[in-house]
Amino acid sequence: MVKRGVLTFHSKPSIYATGVTAGPLENKKSVFAQQFDKLYEDERCDLPTNEDGHKQLMYDAVLIALSKAKKQPEKIDFFLTGDLVNQMTPSNFTAHALAIPYIGLFSACATSVSSMITAALLADAKQANWIMAGSSSQHNAIERQFRYPLEYGSQKKATAQWTVTAAGAVLIGQHKQGTPVITCATVGKVIDMGMTDPLNMGSAMAPAACDTLMNHLTGHDRTIDDYDTIITGDLGSNGFKILKALANENGLPHTKNFRDAGEEFYGNDPSFKAGASGSGCSAAVFLSDVYQKMLTGEYKRVLLLATGALLSPLSFQQGDTIPCIAHAIELSMDEVTAE
Repeated sequence: MVKRGVLTFHSKPSIYATGVTAGPLENKKSVFAQQFDKLYEDERCDLPTNEDGHKQLMYDAVLIALSKAKKQPEKIDFFLTGDLVNQMTPSNFTAHALAIPYIGLFSACATSVSSMITAALLADAKQANWIMAGSSSQHNAIERQFRYPLEYGSQKKATAQWTVTAAGAVLIGQHKQGTPVITCATVGKVIDMGMTDPLNMGSAMAPAACDTLMNHLTGHDRTIDDYDTIITGDLGSNGFKILKALANENGLPHTKNFRDAGEEFYGNDPSFKAGASGSGCSAAVFLSDVYQKMLTGEYKRVLLLATGALLSPLSFQQGDTIPCIAHAIELSMDEVTAE
């Protein structure tokens, strides 16, 4: 029986390798810095523009993942990625440099998971052997597009979040024992609670996160206790509090295994207000910290729940509300069975 938005991957596509890159501030301030594969000393990656640096983040993350898996770009069937810049130009230029058949995806900060869901669909349908997925963001490029030029020096309120400079890439292929596998997913619905403040997106996205979480649990006959962790990204401290309150109202009082990538990314540093955001934030945390905890056996089953605010500078300037989305994907550690 087909259930709306609910996907089960019967072939259990595997995650073979990941690559995570991040900028200089993330190197100094992120609690996850030691788990990232490559850190840059310059925000632009020593290139002329912020957008050039943005492209380099994703390009290097892909090459790192390929190197770990001992694969060349020409062996990859599809490249699925996205970012927050107009028309996703950093992703487009990255795809050109890699010369891999490319589908650009936009789910705002939920692109980390929507790209993995699309990759799993291709692998499960046996339409591809190797798919590279992921997402990225670059602080300077995104801040000046969605908010103000950095030179303006505007003060941010407590609910604001800091766009990270980071990229995450994940190589997904056919099932292999002893790897983290993708078992199922839930595609979210657009939820719009009428909020209009682009400096309080955690609050705007929390209802979408709760809606997708509940749909995933009921659609796949799961409980929150089935997971070692349920990690959202990126609600930040303000939105994460709202999600936990909404979960409690929906009969999910036990939130000890809940995490949020945006809240954790910069630790408790008040300089970053409500925490981190950006389509590279959840990708970086999911594909470093969470992935590594699966490889070491600390996590056996996890639920990745990425959230995105689907506004644009134009829609904001016209006074429109902020539609939001959340997508969920479930990973489990597939143990090697005895011969």
